[in-house]
Amino acid sequence: MWTGSHLSHNGLIVLWHLVFESAAYFVAFRLYLSVRRRGGDFLDTHTRWSIVLAAIAGAAIGSKVLFWAEDPVRTLHNGTNLEYLLGGKTVVGAILGGTLAVEWMKRRLRVARRTGDLFAVPLAIGIAIGRIGCTLAGVHDDTHGVATALPWGIDFGDGIRRHPVQLYESAAMVLLALGLRRIGPPRFAEGDRFRVFLLAYCGWRVLIDFLKPGVRFLGLTALQWCSLAAMLWYTKDLVRMLQRSAWRSEVVHV
Repeated sequence: MWTGSHLSHNGLIVLWHLVFESAAYFVAFRLYLSVRRRGGDFLDTHTRWSIVLAAIAGAAIGSKVLFWAEDPVRTLHNGTNLEYLLGGKTVVGAILGGTLAVEWMKRRLRVARRTGDLFAVPLAIGIAIGRIGCTLAGVHDDTHGVATALPWGIDFGDGIRRHPVQLYESAAMVLLALGLRRIGPPRFAEGDRFRVFLLAYCGWRVLIDFLKPGVRFLGLTALQWCSLAAMLWYTKDLVRMLQRSAWRSEVVHV
């Protein structure tokens, strides 16, 4: 059984989390640049960076807003606590906030083509790396799982063996990244790779968050409700994508 007792020092916890979070951002950005260099970017410099900055701003805002919504009572009690208000964030909120901000910016710039494919694999790999930092942070990060008697349960230092949901997510995101690389022409259209990423990640969060503690509304957390809403919003795109993929596959084999 792995134990997190060596992570009891707050400074060390913050350091490990910062190291892996920084690595996640660095690797994700380098992957984005690599995909763009391989011919996946059709935007001029001004438009491209306007969209990238919108994505960053939207992700920052979305991650905070959804974090505050996870536990409204706790947020209300910490309304003047800057450490609490500025410290927490959620991946689901970041993805959804970034997506909404990009769509808003594209409308302003009158960009009709899909731009999300550049971000899909970098996001999946970035999440995979970042979750390692969450694992090392243990219960202090509020991303841990519920108690389990399974042999791979991890004691993060509080004497309770828990589901290592952070490591589950790291493994799931690596597999997703490998699958996303297979989504492209001629079977799939522009934008399909990001659609699959968003649907897969939201679906994953709906399922895995049952193994996490949290405040629930009608049986689901705020993150699960938002993930479900995003999946429903993209359902029509998923149906069209599958129909288009099947048709193009038939054409290729004729």
